[in-house]
Amino acid sequence: MKYRITHTTSYKYSTPVSVCHNVVMLTPHECPGLIVHQHQLAIEPGPARIHQRQDMFGNVVQRFSLEESHAKLVIKAVSEVSVQDRSDLAGVTSPTCRQVVAGLADRTDARWLDVIPFVFDSPRIRRSADFHAWASADLPPDRPIVEAALALTKHIYQEFRYDKDATQVDTPTSVAFEARHGVCQDFAHVGVACLRSHGIAARYVSGYLRTLPPEGKPRLVGADQSHAWLSVYCGETLGWVDFDPTNNCLCSTDHVTVASGRDYSDVVPIKGVFLGGGEPTLSVSVDVAPLDAD
Repeated sequence: MKYRITHTTSYKYSTPVSVCHNVVMLTPHECPGLIVHQHQLAIEPGPARIHQRQDMFGNVVQRFSLEESHAKLVIKAVSEVSVQDRSDLAGVTSPTCRQVVAGLADRTDARWLDVIPFVFDSPRIRRSADFHAWASADLPPDRPIVEAALALTKHIYQEFRYDKDATQVDTPTSVAFEARHGVCQDFAHVGVACLRSHGIAARYVSGYLRTLPPEGKPRLVGADQSHAWLSVYCGETLGWVDFDPTNNCLCSTDHVTVASGRDYSDVVPIKGVFLGGGEPTLSVSVDVAPLDAD
């Protein structure tokens, strides 16, 4: 699948902002199964410069500042990508959870240095006996790790209620876990917490989910979604495999990766500080359009 992705974020201020500094993570992350053909970041009013770098996880980070008075800020990211189906694991034999954990613990896994940061606690995810106990039936040591991750994905999907009003962006993972409700961010955090509590490397992934209109209805521009899921390290041969607990599936051609990290705090799409502004109003629109539908 080939897509043109348009992500537009608008800030309107009740009083002018005199200066702002912003960090943006909106460039799709080129990785196995995802090719980025082009990316453009447009900002209004336009900054003098946009600085770009890669963070420690390989994500593209862009930074800009505005030192002129403005009552509105629009950040528009347009990307063209190709996504390959990476969900067909039929017939693939994966190592057991025990084997993957041991390969990292004794450093016999050739990728251990890159993977090991995703085994431990992170700013928003803490391993615990509660997470370990809840996922124990899904993640027994001798179960093939892909099968185990699929079981955990289904467990979260079945026991957690999707409720966009139940949590906020800063709701602790433990709160969403105890209440058994939340949104995709919460479900991904819970899954990562369960896996790490069993010693399995897991990372948080942010990106886009292409949604399909009801049969016979036109596709609505801006009706697609920013999304979050989790990625599980499944050994040297398979590497990272992505699972979506919100939709109980392996990630496929409808999922476009933007960034991955230890948890949401590593992949915030836009963050920054500003002076002035009064009461700001935020609006976000995401459109994931198949290129052959132009």
